[in-house]
Amino acid sequence: MIALIQRVLNASVTVDNVVTGEIGQGLLILLGVEKGDDEKRAERLAERVLGYRIFSDENGKMNLNVQQAGGSVLVVSQFTLAADTQKGMRPSFSGGAEPAEAERLYHYFSDCCRQQGITTANGRFAADMQVALVNDGPVTFWLQV
Repeated sequence: MIALIQRVLNASVTVDNVVTGEIGQGLLILLGVEKGDDEKRAERLAERVLGYRIFSDENGKMNLNVQQAGGSVLVVSQFTLAADTQKGMRPSFSGGAEPAEAERLYHYFSDCCRQQGITTANGRFAADMQVALVNDGPVTFWLQV
C-alpha cells in the first residue's frame, strides 16, 4: 500500500462539478492499493501517515503530526501509484489490487483515520476527479508498507 502525502493549506476533490471532499490545513493523501494489501497494511500505513511529523512546531522545525497541528486529511484513491514504470513507455498496472478489493481497502484506510479522531474527507473511488490543492512548502513524501 502506498501513500503519497502532501502537506497542504487546503485541498478539494470535485467529481462532475460537485465537491465531494475538502479540507483546510492538513494532508492530501493519494492512496494506491497493491495486490496483496490487507487490513493490517492499511492500519500500519494510516498509523505512519497520521504520525508522520511534517508540520512545523513553534521553532519552525518539522516536529508535529497532522493531529498535533490541528489538521485534517483528504484521502483520494490513486491506482496509478501502483504502476510498474520500469520498462517501456507505457506503465503497467498489473501490480494494482482488483478494483473491488482496492475500494474496500481505500474505505478501510479512511475509516482508520477517522477512528484516530482525524477529520477525514474523501474523493470518490474510481471516478474522474479533479484535485485542487495549495501545497504548503512544498512538502511531499512517499510512504509505503
